[in-house]
Amino acid sequence: MNKVLKLGLPKGSLQESTLKLFRKAGYQVSVDARSYYPVFDDTEIEAMLIRAQEMARYVNDGVLDCGLTGKDWILEQGANVYEVAELNYAKGGLRAVKWVIAVPNDSKIKGIKDLNGKRIATELVGFTKRYLKSKGIKAEVDFSWGATEVKPPYLADAIVELTETGASLTANNLRIIETILESSTRFIANKKAWQYKWKKQKMENIVLLLKGALSAEEKVGLKMNVSEKSFKRVMSLLSSMHSPTVSALSDKGWFALEVIIDEKIVRDIIPKLKSAGAEGIVEYPLNKVIP
Repeated sequence: MNKVLKLGLPKGSLQESTLKLFRKAGYQVSVDARSYYPVFDDTEIEAMLIRAQEMARYVNDGVLDCGLTGKDWILEQGANVYEVAELNYAKGGLRAVKWVIAVPNDSKIKGIKDLNGKRIATELVGFTKRYLKSKGIKAEVDFSWGATEVKPPYLADAIVELTETGASLTANNLRIIETILESSTRFIANKKAWQYKWKKQKMENIVLLLKGALSAEEKVGLKMNVSEKSFKRVMSLLSSMHSPTVSALSDKGWFALEVIIDEKIVRDIIPKLKSAGAEGIVEYPLNKVIP
């Protein structure tokens, strides 16, 4: 019998960032514009595009062995799945997202207790109801099919909406009064599938590569040549996952240094390395960083 892992990929806002991550992890994935079935160059993976909002339910029921979705939708569905790993990325970058309660700038609602008796629009109905109940708030929570930001003040007194930066809320003259949930992408598995040795190993391998690709998003490699007299000054500037790799060059008194560092500090450290005596500095991108 052929070994096949049924994998769910999120369709919608997370789709492109997820496909990009898999490609960086080493998988060739092709997606026809009209198809819901991405094709992997790994014949042991059968993939399907499913909305992130529904993913946990299909993994829970065993229709899929595993999939990627947000922690928010796992909680919303009340799904009994195994969370293999947290993968901290969203459609806009490497960050968690937040579900917030927002109201119009000129609203008299100042805090969560002012929501008693009010109408709230959201896509995250179940979790919002449970959250408000835990705070002793009685409000009407309506499902929103989209364009939730435009509903206050005429169609709703407040909204519970997903945000990465808050820019969309600000653009719609809304202000946040409370954050009710922070969420990140999770790789989840059906609990029975996780007990199957081959499928578990396959999922662990995928997660290893995805995590490596994510780690590489924030790091770059640096190579440089350093003379013996400049060696200590240059070494004092370098920080890395471990100690820099040092190799002696054929030219006596010269060394080659190689190091992995955070990309955000590269523009500051390269001029300092040059001033400290480093030569032939080369920066290169990384596909995967596996600890």
